[in-house]
Amino acid sequence: MPILLALVCLCGTAQDTITSRPAVKQAMDFIRAHHDADIEKQIAIAQIPAPGFHEEVRAAALRKEFERIGLADVEIDPIGNVLGWRRGRSQQTLVIAAHLDTVFPPGTDVTVKRTGSRLNGPGLVDDTRGLVALLSLAEALTKAGIETEHSLLFVCDVGEEGLGSLRGIKYLFHEGKYRDRLAAFISIDGTDPARIVTSEMGSRRYRVIVKGPGGHSYGNFGRVNPAHALGRIIAKFAETEVPTDPKTTYNVGTIGGGTSVNSVPFEVWAEIDMRSSDEAILDRLEQRMLACAREGVDAENRLRAASGTKLVLDPQRVAVRRSARTAQDGPLVRAAEWAARAMGLTPQRTVGSTDSNVPMNKGVAAITVGGGGRSGNLHSLEEWFEPEDAWKAVQQSLLTVLAFDEKK
Repeated sequence: MPILLALVCLCGTAQDTITSRPAVKQAMDFIRAHHDADIEKQIAIAQIPAPGFHEEVRAAALRKEFERIGLADVEIDPIGNVLGWRRGRSQQTLVIAAHLDTVFPPGTDVTVKRTGSRLNGPGLVDDTRGLVALLSLAEALTKAGIETEHSLLFVCDVGEEGLGSLRGIKYLFHEGKYRDRLAAFISIDGTDPARIVTSEMGSRRYRVIVKGPGGHSYGNFGRVNPAHALGRIIAKFAETEVPTDPKTTYNVGTIGGGTSVNSVPFEVWAEIDMRSSDEAILDRLEQRMLACAREGVDAENRLRAASGTKLVLDPQRVAVRRSARTAQDGPLVRAAEWAARAMGLTPQRTVGSTDSNVPMNKGVAAITVGGGGRSGNLHSLEEWFEPEDAWKAVQQSLLTVLAFDEKK
């Protein structure tokens, strides 16, 4: 059955001629024919560890992939992003990106396992699927010899997750040598091809540190204990009620500190994430968390006042993202929605927390689209992926790029 048979006919616009072009059909057929090879590539990349701030080995592998598929001027920039070009008739540049890093620490077993049609492995989806979709898209364009008006810059970026705080894309747009040429941005992240992220939520991330004198658990019992105070802080904050519309969330993601089970810790900490698309709500949530922190420390100081010891609170804001959105009727969103409909889907504009936050906040049109397949349990050791029809999302990304390139 011809690959384009399922495409919806939308007559009367310049975009509708895209799907009938021989070169585009060739690219679409290439994407479908290489689906199985792409899945094997996804497994191979997922098994290269890429913890935040330690993406070097995976970056080297993606650099080789960029060179293999024939991208031009392939390089790893000073912050660690892998860059490769398909030059267009203009220097105005459309960036197509997927991130290298995962949320899993060094030493995590990233072996991919098969159970029937399902694949399991930490980071197999987020964002390894995006990396492979990006490679497949770039190779299809090259194999079909498709020329574009925009230059296309393919980027495998570092530091999207956690305290990386979008550092790779921030560097690209604020310090990178091509920053003045970047006209639009597409991130490939997640799987659902009907989901088009056109707005980005804000976030506040803190490391809440509690410090004290420490001591022996028996000999110095009665001194202020930072761990006890931290427990109070977390318990208080966990009772906070937040709105469901707009969706607002908080999470205590990591806890650390102390030196041994029989020592009163001299320092403990927790890392806390808060998110909302409403900046005013997010500001209030941030103040609520800080109040809980003060109350938890004050309670421990009062309880142990007779010891003559005292805790010190040090809440450190470690990352901030401001909410932003792309013009909802702009050419990039229209191109993505047309491509989704052309693939028989009903596009859904959604709010996300992705690399697109950076260009949006700089006033550059940006969206995030899915890489295809089905997935679940992201950011857990039980992350899973089902690859059936995942190639269709890559075709959809191809159509999005070409429709935007011909924007009127």
